[in-house]
Amino acid sequence: MNTQNITPEQLTNSVISVPPLARTVEGGISITENRKIVEHLRKGGVRTFLYGGNAVMYHLSSRDFKDVLEMMTEFSSDDSLMIPSVGPFYGAMMDQAKILKQYDFPTVMILPTRDMTTSVGIANGIRRFVDYFGKPVVLYIKNDGYIGINEASTLMEEGLLSFIKYAIVRKDPSQDPFLEELVKNLGNDRIVSGMGEQPVPIHKIQFDLKSFTSGCVCIAPGLSTKMLKALQKEDMSRVESIRRKFEVLEGLRNEINPVRVLHAAVKMTNLAETGPLQPMINEISGSEAARVEKAAMDLFDQEEKNSEF
Repeated sequence: MNTQNITPEQLTNSVISVPPLARTVEGGISITENRKIVEHLRKGGVRTFLYGGNAVMYHLSSRDFKDVLEMMTEFSSDDSLMIPSVGPFYGAMMDQAKILKQYDFPTVMILPTRDMTTSVGIANGIRRFVDYFGKPVVLYIKNDGYIGINEASTLMEEGLLSFIKYAIVRKDPSQDPFLEELVKNLGNDRIVSGMGEQPVPIHKIQFDLKSFTSGCVCIAPGLSTKMLKALQKEDMSRVESIRRKFEVLEGLRNEINPVRVLHAAVKMTNLAETGPLQPMINEISGSEAARVEKAAMDLFDQEEKNSEF
């Protein structure tokens, strides 16, 4: 596992996958099934694994958190980048930091929350966490008002951020004054597009973001990797062609729920038995499940034919 501080070059070496977390029928962490997901991603050229929202890290017990860290360590290789997540609440973050100190992950993502926070407070909480953890962290900006430009810029200037995962959904991603100001103040080499394949072309053209995170990469890692390479070559027609192949499944993730749909999609394509979602979030069913299964299988079929693209 790469344990060095993350560089901008590393952020462009691989699509940053954000996998679901497979569980056993009893609710434990399934090493076997999670390994299947990681190996499928590796076969498609993916080398960066970020366990965060899609893994429902928000609700992990301390025991499960340690089990996930052990699993990630077991899955690591010299050319892989493994990134766990903590939080979203301050007390949980600091308790998890004590467990993290027993390992050697190069960074960790702070899960966002809109509950009982202020921009200055978020920045101060990150400072305290980094002071104890001893390494820069990933700032996940998911909602307006979570953190201001000034606080984010200061954290970056202080060397406390490894990179920013930017994931505020806009009706028109080309019209994003916050992202425009963020890039203007911080540059673009440590900001990654954080909402899958769909906004990637606009984020490249408008803001020159050079890498992206993805959940649907778990279904079609080869296609997603080819999209990243086309992006870096500025072959935008190829980027757009590949983006459209992810559009239907990503649309269902936006319509229903990104975590629930991805968890089901990986299972429905027989890539891995993802098992039950933990309490606080329920699995999809009925007509929603049928629509997701069709979209997931269509994308997987495209992955099987990806040598044509």
